[in-house]
Amino acid sequence: MQDSEDRIFTTTCSYDCGGRCLLKVHVRDGEITHISTENRKGLHIQACPKGLAQQSVVHHPHRLTQPLKRSGPRGEGKFQPISWDEALDTIAKKIQHASAQFGTESLYFITNTGSMATLHNTPVVTRRFFGLLGKCTTTWGDPSYEGALQSALATFGTAATGSTRDNLLSSKLIILWGWNPMVTRFGPDTIPCLSQAKKKGTPIICVDPRQNQTCRALADEWIPIKPGTDTALLTAMAHVMISEGLLDERSIEKYTHGFDQFRDYVTGEVDNVPKNPGWAHNVCGTPVASIVKLAREYAANRPAALMAGWAPGRSAFGEQFHRAASTLAAITGNMGIAGGHSAGGPDYVDMGSIEETLPDPGTPHNEVHFTGLYDALLDPKTKHKLPECKLLYIVGCNLLNQNLNLNKGKQALMNADFVVTHELFLTPTARFADIVLPVRHFLEREDIGQPFIGGPYCIHMQKALETPPDVKSDLEIFSELAQRIGIENFNNCSDEEWLGSFLDAESDFPDLGTLRTAGVHRFEAESPQVAFRDQIKHPDKHPFPTPSGKIEIFSHRFAEMDDPDIPPIPTYLAAWEGPDDPMQQKYPIQFISPHSKARANSQFDNVESIKKLGDDRLWINLKDAEKRNIQDGDAVHVFNRRGRMRTTAKVTHRIMPGVASIDQGQWYAPDDGGIDTGGCANMLTNDKMSPAGAFPSNTCLVQIEKCVD
Repeated sequence: MQDSEDRIFTTTCSYDCGGRCLLKVHVRDGEITHISTENRKGLHIQACPKGLAQQSVVHHPHRLTQPLKRSGPRGEGKFQPISWDEALDTIAKKIQHASAQFGTESLYFITNTGSMATLHNTPVVTRRFFGLLGKCTTTWGDPSYEGALQSALATFGTAATGSTRDNLLSSKLIILWGWNPMVTRFGPDTIPCLSQAKKKGTPIICVDPRQNQTCRALADEWIPIKPGTDTALLTAMAHVMISEGLLDERSIEKYTHGFDQFRDYVTGEVDNVPKNPGWAHNVCGTPVASIVKLAREYAANRPAALMAGWAPGRSAFGEQFHRAASTLAAITGNMGIAGGHSAGGPDYVDMGSIEETLPDPGTPHNEVHFTGLYDALLDPKTKHKLPECKLLYIVGCNLLNQNLNLNKGKQALMNADFVVTHELFLTPTARFADIVLPVRHFLEREDIGQPFIGGPYCIHMQKALETPPDVKSDLEIFSELAQRIGIENFNNCSDEEWLGSFLDAESDFPDLGTLRTAGVHRFEAESPQVAFRDQIKHPDKHPFPTPSGKIEIFSHRFAEMDDPDIPPIPTYLAAWEGPDDPMQQKYPIQFISPHSKARANSQFDNVESIKKLGDDRLWINLKDAEKRNIQDGDAVHVFNRRGRMRTTAKVTHRIMPGVASIDQGQWYAPDDGGIDTGGCANMLTNDKMSPAGAFPSNTCLVQIEKCVD
């Protein structure tokens, strides 16, 4: 008997999108009719267009619905369907053979944020399986925010540097630095709170190479800056504050460690180079008057929130940007107070978390930084003293699209003995696999969603649809592999038992039955949660978890590294492939790759109804376009020594001269000559790690030419 009315299921996306928004999935006769969200006062958890279009993903005609085995040369994308028994038996034998003949260290596993739910969490599930296998080889470093993370650990001793978004309603000034939350979300309540602040009359300033969507909609002022020079501008602001006596001396004395060394660097006592606005102008291109004005306004309008985005830290020496931003917040007294913000860190809100609670066996693995993975696959003994890769296992990661230097990545994957991946679609990475295993969409499983940066709510993820018969979850796949290999206790609970135990472990969370009934659980609070409020109010009782117990402007952690490229105080270091690199003679344009409002990283680029929401053209300034006889809408080549892409130009005043950008995540699509026609930014980026671990995806020099064919 068919349903005559829609059944409505409550859930949320599990993507790495910065949200966790409420979805109400309307299902009739096993098919989604539409997806809605909520519109209520108070906590805003309204879904974005990507979430509301998930029926186009789960019901996509090209979705993988059975295991595949490569039937042609690697990379051509030719596959034949096989049974689950054949697929899992083959993989199990490969794992057992490699382990017996070469050791478990010859098993390389790569996992990333394909699913960020609580139980069905790709990094957690994958690490648990390989941890039980033994000592394997994997990567370290987060492509999104490693610079922010390393800065936070060095400066504050913790990654929990964020405040709830309602804290912005107490700010007298908000600076959005390299941050575009209308696109990247960072919690569905971010834009509503910024909009409310603007309506109250709070000035909003954006610092960014582009006049991005948030800047255009909400900001009172746009301050352009050359990519990779943000630390210079922040340092010059500190110079203005020091020379004009605008510092909060009490905060410096009571809460910080190492300000004297920072001051000596800023004023030029160390190197006879005062880091004044004139110096910064020559580095970053920002007018002197704008630098002085910004410094005065930030110091005077306390409490002020300097919201340091992750994008400027995705550059060579990007960790220095985050350290400098946190230092400015500390020396102006904008730390740990209502309306202020710690700046510079990953922005995690410490509200308790049920994520990543699947027990981890804790086996230490060989680790190579993500940017060094391709070298490890091509020449492991020379580059990293690692064993050769006999099995490369990829889960929740479109590696050959999202990692840097795509052409080297192709060579590396061609060099791997055997490649396995779990996927919804035949992505650029999956095309290079030997076996591709189809996985469930989040609408086909029960789980719990919580904002990954923290937030005052969690959402029950109801199973809204039945899974296609030949599709399994990542957890199911690894459970069946564990049985074949003889791994005990990988998954000794049902999904319901796991979820119940996770919730029971956190006193502030409801039990599973209560959450199922409520759908959404909101954590009520009398006031916003503010990072480091206790440390600022009661420093004796609540010291910072750093060696000094204070905010470390001079970092003991970095000082112990004794590396001139990781200085203990925030320092501007000129980037390779930056505005002063001699390579500019050949490749004069700085190339950046911000996020798209049409994708969660690379997810949905193949879904036309969602892809059309974005703008996938190459942004180029009018002056740069005029020099090259490029008109808006022209086909152009963007290239450097690492690769070449063909795309369409968007000629605009909304990006500063000398800079071009294309939204990241577009799928790599080479023509017969190896030129990418898909707009994949990583065709051009450099796989070189920033010294403290940041990913330099926004440190890239290119040339642009009008296509003549």
